[in-house]
Amino acid sequence: MEDNKEFVHLHVHTEYSLLDGSGKISKLIARAKELNMKALAITDHGAMYGCVDFYKEAKAQGIKPIIGCEIYVAEKSMYNKEGSRDNEIYHLVLLVKNEEGYNNLMKIVSTASIEGFYYKPRVDHDFLRAHSSGLIALSACLGGEVQSNLAAGMRARAVENASFYKETFKEGFYLELQYHGIEEQLRVNEELVKLSSELQIPLVATNDTHYIYKEDARAHDILLCIQTGKTVDEENRMRYPSGEFYLKSPEEMYKLFSYVPEALENTVKIAEQCNFNYEFHKSKLPKFPLPQGRDPFEYLEERCYLGLFERYEEFLPIRGKPFVREEVMELAAKSEEAAELIKRLDYELGVINQMGYVDYFLIVWDFIRFSNEKAIPTGPGRGSAAGSLVAYTLGITKIDPIRYNLLFERRDAFVKPGELLES
Repeated sequence: MEDNKEFVHLHVHTEYSLLDGSGKISKLIARAKELNMKALAITDHGAMYGCVDFYKEAKAQGIKPIIGCEIYVAEKSMYNKEGSRDNEIYHLVLLVKNEEGYNNLMKIVSTASIEGFYYKPRVDHDFLRAHSSGLIALSACLGGEVQSNLAAGMRARAVENASFYKETFKEGFYLELQYHGIEEQLRVNEELVKLSSELQIPLVATNDTHYIYKEDARAHDILLCIQTGKTVDEENRMRYPSGEFYLKSPEEMYKLFSYVPEALENTVKIAEQCNFNYEFHKSKLPKFPLPQGRDPFEYLEERCYLGLFERYEEFLPIRGKPFVREEVMELAAKSEEAAELIKRLDYELGVINQMGYVDYFLIVWDFIRFSNEKAIPTGPGRGSAAGSLVAYTLGITKIDPIRYNLLFERRDAFVKPGELLES
């Protein structure tokens, strides 16, 4: 292989492809770096929960991370939960180009599990069409829609499938060539090359990576036995047809696909298009929906003060009335206890506002309120949340922090996101 020939693996299963991928993220990335690869993709089956670990480790080792997933696509409808041969499940690899693509991939993967799950988390063509922006699609392995139909001799349907994906992902759809020593792949690859020329769809060469080194095939086979509840001695069980599903070197990939150099070069072109970066220190909290013109902090303040009026006798004279700051301060001038409560509440509200948690408190308040209205049990509170007067006045917690002299210990530890959810 010439020095200027590079290759990027774009179809990689990590340990997060549970009981199907055996490659530890840190070791996969280290191996890619050892092979002088500048980038590497993660494409676990139907899930993205390994993406953050993968991204951080790749950055730490100086490898460009490409976020992706190998999803499952229902031939007809993702909402059809009855088994039938005309609603088969196929594989499709999706890679993230930018933030819009990441958001779309999250939507695809989440909806596949929540709404489309039937043996596997699935979406359908209509859902993909509506969430294709910012994504690159690869036609996957022999389990892909195009390849499956080509293998079955249904070329017209394969053309229809490929045309759909080209229309959906535009120039971001690639026909995926693989060879793991399987005779059927050679025949399908030949058809894919013809299809590429016929439909003007580019090719890309991948290796369906499920483990790191060739000698890991035996350990991976044992992993499959654990997944399927079989023993290695059983003949009639799921097994991979060869020991070629490892992280191959660029030299090995160029040797396999020397007859289609553009498919190898396209791996680098695709990697260059994928430029998504996580923003770990930027708040991603959703905005609480409010009537137009309402300020979130002012709304939170109003909710808290109305709760304060209901929970403490010091505010009996204005209980049931709208929150008016002037009336509250007049009452505080007459009552030292009311003044202390107001001081504490205003201080907590100021911290929440400064830390950017206003919408977070409103969201938690809203679903706790809903739970109470529907007689869904909620806990009394725990951790620093139980020491928050704001949480108590909103009804998020049920423990009076004033009566029990509960305080948040540190300003920077004041009700971290997640603690209210655990309450």
